[in-house]
Amino acid sequence: MLYHLFDYLEKNYHLPGARLFSYISFRAGAAIILSLVISLIFGTRIVRFLRNLQIGETVRDLGLAGQKQKEGTPTMGGIMIIMSIVIPTLLFCKLDNVYILLMLLATTWMGIIGFVDDYIKVFKRDKKGLPGKFKILGQVLLGLVVGIVMLQSREIVVRMDPETAALNKYEVVKTVYVPDITRNGQLKEMVHVKAPLTNIPFMKDNEMDYSKVLSPFTNDPVNWVWLLFVPFVILIVTAVSNAANLTDGVDGLATGVSAVIGTGLGILAYATGNSLWSDYLNILYLPESGELVIFAACFLAACLGFLWYNAFPAQVFMGDTGSLTLGSIIAVMAILIRKELLIPILCGVFLAENLSVMIQVSYFKYTKNKYGEGRRIFLMSPLHHHYQKKGIHEAKIVMRFWIVSILLVVLTIITLKIR
Repeated sequence: MLYHLFDYLEKNYHLPGARLFSYISFRAGAAIILSLVISLIFGTRIVRFLRNLQIGETVRDLGLAGQKQKEGTPTMGGIMIIMSIVIPTLLFCKLDNVYILLMLLATTWMGIIGFVDDYIKVFKRDKKGLPGKFKILGQVLLGLVVGIVMLQSREIVVRMDPETAALNKYEVVKTVYVPDITRNGQLKEMVHVKAPLTNIPFMKDNEMDYSKVLSPFTNDPVNWVWLLFVPFVILIVTAVSNAANLTDGVDGLATGVSAVIGTGLGILAYATGNSLWSDYLNILYLPESGELVIFAACFLAACLGFLWYNAFPAQVFMGDTGSLTLGSIIAVMAILIRKELLIPILCGVFLAENLSVMIQVSYFKYTKNKYGEGRRIFLMSPLHHHYQKKGIHEAKIVMRFWIVSILLVVLTIITLKIR
């Protein structure tokens, strides 16, 4: 909103300083400040409001140390996270940018689903909340919209040289002329194309074309690429969203890990949306995707602002309103910047939490059928509860998971040069 206002003032009235809003770095910095201010100023009021409404967490006794002390802690604090993301995004991002519109859709849509789930749990006193099939349906619909828009929108394009585009028969949307740094800034012809490409780690030729995967099965892979790409997007959105939900089990864990991942996504978005950096790193350059840096800045600041209240001992829990939203944002942003194949590394903590539950349940069922008595691999799942059962304080568990997440994000960024 402010970008469009100051762009108008700069073009029509030459307002001094208005051009600052054309710089992504300035708007990202301003968004971080505003997001933190919203969290810190309104956060206390939101926590007090939730407490006055007696919107407290009902804790099921799992035999974990310090668990019953959390009884009555206000939940649904994810509202604070959503406010701290959406408001700065509306103010500082280009609102006609398709990438930003998709991120706002992911934030609000999953926020609504999480809110309904928390509302049923708290106000209707139904511990089961929203039936799981409706949560999955919401995630599937989000993935469906994101996948279809990415394939159909003529604003989501990849820049490449005309020869490569012609060789692969990609649809050319636009022809542009850009400075060639290898030829003293002389202009060279480039094209924006519709291409189902993504970056694949550890490969010398680090681009994968989804349509080529279908080549052995059809003579027209380009027109059938949706059959592979859209279900894959749905799978990623569903998996990461649910994994973030599972990770939200101890004070500050999901919030801190999400903040670290958001930082990594911001760096990746900057490299992907900057022609010089993408050329240097030999990754896909996506025109106009640089706006996602501002959204990532809002996401990071919103997590840090919420962590102010959610760090041990937590004054408020995010509930499904926050956890489902955080996971969906991470999944959709990774998909939009064509880094979805890096998610197992980038979201390694989420993956470990998810796998621990799947392994525990599968092994329990297998041993029950075979021996008549179910056995466990972990003392308790998800994984953070396993360490709690071993007697490690939850604050130490959270800090160690943060450190692991930082290492994984650094490794993710390094993969851009490891081939």
